[in-house]
Amino acid sequence: MYMPPGSTLRLDPRDEYTHVPEDAANYNESMYFNAFDTARGIGAWMRLGNRPHEGHAEMTCCVYLPDGRVGFMHARPHIANNDAMDAGGLRFEVIEPFKRLRATYEGELLLMDDPHAMADPSSAFKRYPKRPASIALDFEGVSPMHGGEIVAPDGSRLVLDPASAVYRGHTEQSMAVRGHIAVDGQRFDIDGTGYRDKSWGPRHWHSFHWYKWLPVTFGRDFGVLLSVKGRKDHKGQAHHVSGNVLRNGRHEPVIDGRIVTVYDERYFPRSFTAHVRTAERSYTLQGKVGALVPLRHKRAGGAGEESSYTRITEGITEYSCEGRRVLGMSEYCDVMVDGTPISVLEEPAP
Repeated sequence: MYMPPGSTLRLDPRDEYTHVPEDAANYNESMYFNAFDTARGIGAWMRLGNRPHEGHAEMTCCVYLPDGRVGFMHARPHIANNDAMDAGGLRFEVIEPFKRLRATYEGELLLMDDPHAMADPSSAFKRYPKRPASIALDFEGVSPMHGGEIVAPDGSRLVLDPASAVYRGHTEQSMAVRGHIAVDGQRFDIDGTGYRDKSWGPRHWHSFHWYKWLPVTFGRDFGVLLSVKGRKDHKGQAHHVSGNVLRNGRHEPVIDGRIVTVYDERYFPRSFTAHVRTAERSYTLQGKVGALVPLRHKRAGGAGEESSYTRITEGITEYSCEGRRVLGMSEYCDVMVDGTPISVLEEPAP
């Protein structure tokens, strides 16, 4: 996570629960979970973002089925307050802060054999059928918590510009996952790995310039988080790199990293090599992207053209590192410039 000069982090288990919203009209409190069972070839991710001052939540649920189809649903259900993470059939519960959480979903998913269709969501929702889905997953933390609320050195709250902020606090953790996923009459028991994050504070999606987020949990003893962010209006400066490597119950902070990506003709990532360095050693992470869902967020006041939106690609990814293989997620976020991701323009492939 990006730390303004002179700031520090405060990690508090009370932040696992919802906060009293600050006055910013674009206040957002969100939780995200992903879960993968590599042996069964199935994965899922779910996100709920409360926007209490706007009167709605952002609810997204996505399931990657073993046959390559993707079940997907996005909605903006009404909420009256920020008292719970529970909207649109999706619910997140804190059982024990920093240790145990639960995610459930009861509703419908758009069942797609071509997940790229979500590049035009209106057309995709008309083209594909909705099918019943039921998800119940129990998450257990297998790593220390990473992150916290960004505060001044004396512990006081920082003043944020709501027009450009993306969060006040942000936490992440590697997880073990057990439960089940059922879609259209097919039920899959889940016994695997996952990842979760939480953030709160003012957020406009278009405030992100670009980032590449690789969160992967190989097991209880090994995981990698690498985040590379582009700096808006800082052309020529080094990208912001953060993350950690989980080894045997402790974190090795990432001190440097880069991602070399192979794209297809639509600039969807197909594979990548991530080079990660900690103070103790270097790691090479290989990723092969499978089914991928492209999502878009229109810029405020934009006309909906290609040059006026932010695109986020969410791909189930086969990771390999240190002789181990596991399924996980890769997430690329970019402002699009005439159909080209800004990260490609700023960081051309070698």
